[in-house]
Amino acid sequence: MKNIIKCLFIFLLVLSCEDHLDINTNPNTPQNVDKSFTLTAAQGSLATVIGGQLANLGGFLAQYHTQSPGASQYTNIDTYNMNIDFSNRLWNELYAGCLNDLNYVLTKSDEEGDTGSYLIATLLRTYTFQVLTDMFGDIPYSEALLGSENISPNTDFGEDIYLGLINEIDTALNKYNSNPIASTVGPQDVIYSADIKEWIKFANTLKLKLYMRMSYTQQSNSSAVMTLLNEDNFITSDAIFAPYEDAEDKANPFYDVQIDEFGDVNNIASNSLLLFYDLNSDPRIEAVYRVNSTNIFTALDQGDRANHVGDQATDYSRPNIIATTPVYLMTVSESYFLQAEALIRYNGGTNAKSKYDSAISNSFITYGLDATEAQVFTNTGGAYEYVASTDVETAIRQVMIQKWASLANINNIEAFFELNRTKYPEITTLGSQDYSIGNLVVSVSSVLPGTQTPNSLFYPDSEESRNPNITQKASLTEKIWWDMKL
Repeated sequence: MKNIIKCLFIFLLVLSCEDHLDINTNPNTPQNVDKSFTLTAAQGSLATVIGGQLANLGGFLAQYHTQSPGASQYTNIDTYNMNIDFSNRLWNELYAGCLNDLNYVLTKSDEEGDTGSYLIATLLRTYTFQVLTDMFGDIPYSEALLGSENISPNTDFGEDIYLGLINEIDTALNKYNSNPIASTVGPQDVIYSADIKEWIKFANTLKLKLYMRMSYTQQSNSSAVMTLLNEDNFITSDAIFAPYEDAEDKANPFYDVQIDEFGDVNNIASNSLLLFYDLNSDPRIEAVYRVNSTNIFTALDQGDRANHVGDQATDYSRPNIIATTPVYLMTVSESYFLQAEALIRYNGGTNAKSKYDSAISNSFITYGLDATEAQVFTNTGGAYEYVASTDVETAIRQVMIQKWASLANINNIEAFFELNRTKYPEITTLGSQDYSIGNLVVSVSSVLPGTQTPNSLFYPDSEESRNPNITQKASLTEKIWWDMKL
């Protein structure tokens, strides 16, 4: 598989020496491999999925891009017609690759009393399981990764997985705090170079994300959220995986497949986001999209390829992703948006404006723009000025529209999860949308009835065929457990 080869090349880049890696050795069955090398492989595996297949999928479902009329590679996504084979690769990569490698790191760290590395591996494991359960719902968790001890693991309820993940984070933090041993993995940790202070900030931010995902459910926990907010120890630098080069099999995974391998012919800008930027004179349009062959920004309504037969991808703007674009796991902007939402829900909105403004400023920074440009939009009278409201949903909508606008090409699948959770931006029928305020439309080519859109993926055929404890869902419209808002 090309993605596995990619991970191995990334591994090479980080080690900076070919002698350290035998590409014929399966990293998922290590014997006495230094755990730091395995951690790098796990991070590369996770980044390949988040920044590759899920960046592509999330970009369609969050309506950052749509299928070009001149090609047809992803009409199954644009028509909401993904089948049971669609997720085979990402499921196998995350379970057999990333999570299996992280388990090895956890075992070795425990044996060596390396509480710092144990914390890092736990947080990456938690993040990975969060993505899997947010994508599929009930998944193997408590019985997963046991190898020959259990080849048919039962699934756990999504809400139980979330509580288990929070407990894993707390356990790893307590283990480190009671015996703070600096991680030995050093620069093989490509994300934060084994700086445990940064990973503790990541832990708090990840916990806040998990708690906020539960905000519409009975598991909503205002006390735990306010404790985190009062501690105020969240990420201050983006969590990125970025050892990419402009070379074959060493590039950003989206670029490597969609642009280099497939020729940049499929993904074109969707009007949903491009016109939101354009109608608000938002300079992020230049960071997220490239101009077309006539040097203008232009896009299609989502799924509207049949009405533009003969058009090619070059007639439209396309995602502005280059070979060296990092893969983002979490950003400072996302952290501030989470804090703003939490303050609106659980603290009467006090200080929400400050967090909201900081979120937009940091979004501009992540896109390589000047933070002072953001102030034009957030100051009084600006297009994105935060307006306090006694109606919680009215206030939250402002946050979520800007969060959606900040995640394009950054973490597309996270935008899809948040769309499902909060219902912002609203999905409406073509003709009744207002792109300037942030609206999505039902794909023009949708095969689903009425205004239905996907909420989750089918379990992969590769897992269902081997595991009798997997019960396939009836439809892509089956909701994830936290998707409770009407």
